[in-house]
Amino acid sequence: MSILTPELLSSFDQSVVDVSEAVTMPPDIYTSPEFFDFERGALFSHEWLCVGRASRIPNVGDYFTATINNEPIIVARAKDNSVRAFSSVCQHRGMQVASDAGNCTKFTCPYHLWTYDLTGRLLGAPAMERTLNFDKQDFPLPPLKVELWQGFVFVHFHLDAEPLGPSLATYEPYLANYDLHTAVCPGTFTLTDLPWNWKVMFENFNDGYHANRLHHTIQDFCPSELAAFPVPYTESSNVMFRTNGYTHIDGGFNATTKALMPIFPKLTEQERWRSTFALMPPSLCFGTAPDQAFFFIVRPKTADTIDVEIGYLFDPSALQHPMFDHLFAISDAGVQVFVQQDQDATTKVQRGMHSRYAARGRYSWQEDCHVQFNRWLVQRYRQYWPHS
Repeated sequence: MSILTPELLSSFDQSVVDVSEAVTMPPDIYTSPEFFDFERGALFSHEWLCVGRASRIPNVGDYFTATINNEPIIVARAKDNSVRAFSSVCQHRGMQVASDAGNCTKFTCPYHLWTYDLTGRLLGAPAMERTLNFDKQDFPLPPLKVELWQGFVFVHFHLDAEPLGPSLATYEPYLANYDLHTAVCPGTFTLTDLPWNWKVMFENFNDGYHANRLHHTIQDFCPSELAAFPVPYTESSNVMFRTNGYTHIDGGFNATTKALMPIFPKLTEQERWRSTFALMPPSLCFGTAPDQAFFFIVRPKTADTIDVEIGYLFDPSALQHPMFDHLFAISDAGVQVFVQQDQDATTKVQRGMHSRYAARGRYSWQEDCHVQFNRWLVQRYRQYWPHS
């Protein structure tokens, strides 16, 4: 019997009311392979998906590859300096034409040497001269729509998709003084096969309630009671975020609890007393501190597993600091403490979701972003729910 019943759909209503009355979403939607397949079609096939930083491909011919919603794609810097994204699946027999990163002038499928340019256009197809009515123009690598936002590359499977930028506008005033399009990312690392549902990842990232509970001592400078939710969620929004104040200026998520890198120079004093934590579902978790920004690109694999790419952004002056490598190592070591604590918690949350005793709990006011996330989800669940 299908899990996608009218009763399950109706049950979501309890999770989208005011946070003071709402209950958590049904545990089954975190564990069911059928429901995860539904989300692949309802969410990941119809939403903007973050694939990385544009700074990964600064020069013409630079490219990297990614797999999003089970689709292998190429992201490349074309000759006109634009960022392009297209399928990596050769239009002859389906082999991936690239699965790495680098720089090139064209992509050549190693199977039969069909070649494509940096926009996905088919350039050459050997020994096809006897094939009737064959026109290279009819066989490009299928394109995806691309939009750059704050230096991130987002792609969409539908070329007629609405622009992403306007749906993230409520968060942009909180980022303006970071100049993120020029911020420097010294590299990313990817954690694979993490054993929890993608929604558990999103909820944990923006959970003000656990801030100095799970992370007591190391995050006491950024306590739960200083969480605030400045912008209510609206149906046109693709971002939900909170601010979280500090007990001292220039806080930092490391053993010193103070910023280690140069502060972003345009920040106001008010901005130096807080972090922000934002969700841009279904693929990007993003946050700020006075000396850095940090991002988690979430790539679901099954109902119970995800890969996560993690990176940091700094003001360009940070990399000129003579002690940058040492400061970065200390900063990253601090973050890893948070990551390890969160990994333990989210692993156990996912296990709990499989329990016969898993409940639909109640929310604290410090979890308002969870209800906002529920509203984003349920809006889309309703839109694509199968009709019996």
